Amino acid sequence: MATNDQADDKLVHATHFDQKAGEVVQVSPRVRRIVEDNPGPFTFTGTCTYIVGRGEVAVIDPGRENESHIAAILAALKGERIAHIVVSHTHLDHSPGARRLAERTGAPVVGCAPFSPKPGAQSGLDSSHDTDYAPARVLGDGDTVENDTYTLTALATPGHAANHLAFALAQERAVFSADHVMAWSTSIVAPPDGSMRDYMASLDKLRARDDVVFWPGHGGPVSDPQRYMRALSHHRRQREAAILGRLQAGDRTIPDMVARIYEGLDPRLTKAAGLSMLAHIEDLVDRGVVIAGGPLTAETEYRLA
Repeated sequence: MATNDQADDKLVHATHFDQKAGEVVQVSPRVRRIVEDNPGPFTFTGTCTYIVGRGEVAVIDPGRENESHIAAILAALKGERIAHIVVSHTHLDHSPGARRLAERTGAPVVGCAPFSPKPGAQSGLDSSHDTDYAPARVLGDGDTVENDTYTLTALATPGHAANHLAFALAQERAVFSADHVMAWSTSIVAPPDGSMRDYMASLDKLRARDDVVFWPGHGGPVSDPQRYMRALSHHRRQREAAILGRLQAGDRTIPDMVARIYEGLDPRLTKAAGLSMLAHIEDLVDRGVVIAGGPLTAETEYRLA
């Protein structure tokens, strides 16, 4: 899930992506990709499901409880066995299909921790989480699942979601980055579950690695990940500077700032942009740079400290 900032920055470098829903494409020696038929402003052309390995395979992020997509996965794997169903995070466009696939195959679901809402949380994207997700094994940072053809290592990457994991494929110096890093758009970071501070720290964590390609949850690959993540970090710093500039100019609420900072934004993404801005505000308040006139919400008035 992402919020498209194409209207006001030049981050996007791979918007052309024409794989058809249900089509199986070999994208690297060990990786096949199937795109679910769920296009939209938050999902681009649809959720990318990855099949890793041959013979005994891992299936990463089977998407929604979508029978046609599950059927496409099973058709692609005739004569093979699913050893692991791997889930990056519990947004509804990524994890519910894991249950259906497990029921059909008996394969264990492993990956992120179940969603745990923050006490009293009433905003953000909490309603977009799969609250029925129940993995057989929760993977922590550095935990692995493996067989003779792949080793997948969990990388804790909170920010977009508190329980977000990416997965490193050691044999190809690749990372399945899910919704943390995507080539087509910047990710939405929506409090209370999403955290801008965590998101930035997770970017720094992945930038310190030497991977050569990222396979994201939506859209095509990120082919120069370290350079691209530097651009993402710079973009977020620019967004923070723009917020401080609007507060200096006299804006006091997030809707006022969204109208000026996100000029030309798809109206369907206005709420998401406001939530992402709230994540920046939350971080600025925590750092003592901004003062809130009440609870941290979109309607609260804010001013510079």
